[in-house]
Amino acid sequence: MSKGKVLFIVHDLYQEDNHFPMGPAYLAAVLKRAGFEVEAYCQDVFHYTNEQLERHLDENEYEIIGVGFMTARFRETVLGLSEVITKHKKDAWFALGGFGPSPIPEYVLETTNADIVVIGEAEETIIDLMNSKVAGDPGLSEIKGIAYGEGGRIHVNERRRPIVNLDRVPFPLWEIFPIEEYTTCLKLFNQGEDEKALGLLTSRGCIGRCNFCYRMEVGIRKRSIENVIEEIKILMNRYGVTYFFMQDELFAFSKKRIFDFADALEKNNLKIKFACDCRVDIFDEEMAQRMVEAGCQFFDFGFESADQCVLDNMHKRVTVEQNMRAAEIARKHKGIGIGLNFLWGNIGDTSETLKKNVDFIKRYNTYKQIRTIRPVTPYPGSELYYDAIKAGKLNGPEDFFKKFRNSDLITVNFTDLPDEECYKHLFEANRELILDHHGHTNGDLQEAEHLINTYGDLYAGKTTVFRGIRHYDREE
Repeated sequence: MSKGKVLFIVHDLYQEDNHFPMGPAYLAAVLKRAGFEVEAYCQDVFHYTNEQLERHLDENEYEIIGVGFMTARFRETVLGLSEVITKHKKDAWFALGGFGPSPIPEYVLETTNADIVVIGEAEETIIDLMNSKVAGDPGLSEIKGIAYGEGGRIHVNERRRPIVNLDRVPFPLWEIFPIEEYTTCLKLFNQGEDEKALGLLTSRGCIGRCNFCYRMEVGIRKRSIENVIEEIKILMNRYGVTYFFMQDELFAFSKKRIFDFADALEKNNLKIKFACDCRVDIFDEEMAQRMVEAGCQFFDFGFESADQCVLDNMHKRVTVEQNMRAAEIARKHKGIGIGLNFLWGNIGDTSETLKKNVDFIKRYNTYKQIRTIRPVTPYPGSELYYDAIKAGKLNGPEDFFKKFRNSDLITVNFTDLPDEECYKHLFEANRELILDHHGHTNGDLQEAEHLINTYGDLYAGKTTVFRGIRHYDREE
């Protein structure tokens, strides 16, 4: 018999290619194991409106209503969603979690009227919260890893230590989600028309220290290869998934681990496809070949800059030469996609470093995707965010959200150029990249002009909903 019920709301992203909500699915799994009932309300794939959510909340009873979010969606989506939840939650606790609220729990509690912010990983925290709620004894001061309001002030409790042995965490509770929607909405590189794809998380954390990233926990923890293989088998047999999008913050961080993974796939006769992130300083010919043999279809690289000074300022701990070598190795594997990811506007960036980035993309582009360049954003919790505060460019989260409109627009300018000039350079850079792609693919010139005009409207302040080259068709 159920001891209590939790609702996870997956908020809308206003797009059709939605990744499986791994966070809520893991939390749902530990809750079910503990005897609780769990439900998912997926606004992302079904585009349920907040009015529909109101009716759902009015017709049901929950102990906890949970929402996870990334910073970029806070003003656009989460604030309005929070207003609906707080008005219709009845006696439930409303909890927010994930990368968005974890570094700024006080601000998030003040602006959303949520009852709780879960800081960091939540598999153990959610069980403590539910036990407390169903017992009718709040006892929130004793629960690690949360912030909450009480007595007219906000309390931030001691952080909870992250789970070291990830094999102890049960597999995601796929069955409470509309899995058919998630396995068929993604169209990944080299994915067949009838192939199903889904996310897979084989590790947590990252070995990097990039100044523009916020990491909820320090270091990297990994699942055993045997545990990963068992999950792959279940997803293949139960849901027909054969293409896996590795949702790790960094999948290819160890050459030995990649070889062990490839060997395990071969030993178990598992024919799969996958796409993943790679770190350039360990990527070599042997590793690339083994990954391709194992089914890798897409090497995604966070090159970020083609200028060494900027890379050093980012704390990338790689060289331009290593970036170039990785791109050259990847290009040798015909038919395999390459993610050429670059940011501009970090500390030390100039119009010349932007040109270097454009030249790098054009030199190594395989023209399987349109590649463009975004300005860097100092998301709360990142080193760059605190650098901006020290430099007087930001004065806290409220100021950040006043200035942040879109990940393709400048939130804080770290260059010595005026914003107008930065946008002029970004427009010319992305125009050049779009036309270069068109020239090498004989693509639709009208579509290329549409994309160029969209960037012009974005930088001129005529639109803010544009979210990257692969989501340019969303209407205002």
